[in-house]
Amino acid sequence: MSYDTPSEGTPYSAPNSSMAIVSLIAGILGVTFFPVLGSIVAVITGSMAQKEIRESAGAIGGSGLATAGLVMGWIGIGLMAIGICIACAVFGLLIPLGIWSAGEYSSQILPGLIMVL
Repeated sequence: MSYDTPSEGTPYSAPNSSMAIVSLIAGILGVTFFPVLGSIVAVITGSMAQKEIRESAGAIGGSGLATAGLVMGWIGIGLMAIGICIACAVFGLLIPLGIWSAGEYSSQILPGLIMVL
């Protein structure tokens, strides 16, 4: 009876950067539950992780995790910027149109407008 053992063992895989994992988790949270804080943390830690991985010369892995965290962080920041622009446009139009004033019909129009949005 012969037992075949691999001569080299299992191939070595570089450990992932902990910053890359933090960036990925923060990016997911930034797109879902914590839009502002999560997205900013994802962008900062993703950049730090990519620098750490580049400087390690192959000793640390996780470049894909860091990139995914960066992309989700920037998407979250972009969605936040679009939301702020839309809010400014909507409320910027309410005052000139007289909807936001304390007029007779404003108490009826504003709740209807908010329900539409």
